Amino acid sequence: MAEASKAAVKRAAAGRCPRCGQGRLFSGPLAFAPACTACGLDYAAFNVGDGAAAFLILIVGAVITGLALWLELSAEPPWWVHVLLWLPLTLILSLGLMRFAKGALLALEYANNAREGRS
Repeated sequence: MAEASKAAVKRAAAGRCPRCGQGRLFSGPLAFAPACTACGLDYAAFNVGDGAAAFLILIVGAVITGLALWLELSAEPPWWVHVLLWLPLTLILSLGLMRFAKGALLALEYANNAREGRS
């Protein structure tokens, strides 16, 4: 990954503008602000869409499935133990990582000069 991409992703992971690192990236828990208050970067020009959710479904799903299989094969707990463990963990990981994933995708779009509707 290029240095510009790394810097942009680090800024976005901290919830800051990928260009200047000063303005807020989010206006709510998962909603992007309309633009950077420091440098004026228009966040609406980027289209993260459902990309973050798709990545998280695959990553978190693989981790949870692997852990559930490992637990089942090693300890054979009752079914309700799986429900008590994996449902909350799946929700916590998915929601906890969503903000980071959305910010990282927006930062990568910025760093790679990718915009919707351009060829």
